[in-house]
Amino acid sequence: MADSGTPRRLPLLLPDAIHQAIKPGTALLRLETTRSREGLLDGAWWPRTHTIETELPSLINVLIEHLGPITRVGVDASAWNALPTRLVIEGQVVHLDSDPVGDDTILITRGHNDHFALLVVPPDTTADAAREAMARAVRADNITHAAQLLIATTPEPSEGQVVVDPGDR
Repeated sequence: MADSGTPRRLPLLLPDAIHQAIKPGTALLRLETTRSREGLLDGAWWPRTHTIETELPSLINVLIEHLGPITRVGVDASAWNALPTRLVIEGQVVHLDSDPVGDDTILITRGHNDHFALLVVPPDTTADAAREAMARAVRADNITHAAQLLIATTPEPSEGQVVVDPGDR
């Protein structure tokens, strides 16, 4: 029998080499499985690249299956290489709204005013950190903002390790 004082470890459902095993444009997505929508985030997305034209269509296609038609997507402009104002996905126009806030989320709009907030895990995140961030984001009781989730799940660089800013590449 497990000790009730021991914190329960969340299931880690993504394999370690997930980004090597999938092709660009494949959606890595976790959604909250309750209908309560009480947490700050409704899910998490781990794109493979910083190119929204490559990544967004597969996310939208998956979301349409669960949510119905998507009309708008609000994105953090600092997270992407370039942003068009709209994309045509499966014959439907999806408008993109960019905001330089840098809040590590994507806001999906269904209908006129029904929003779903997803954590966006940066493409260069390690598999362990991505799994942990995504698992925390989909918890119904999550009250942690996206940026703090990413900080909390990203390991500190070890001594002597060089940290490269992705913008310097």
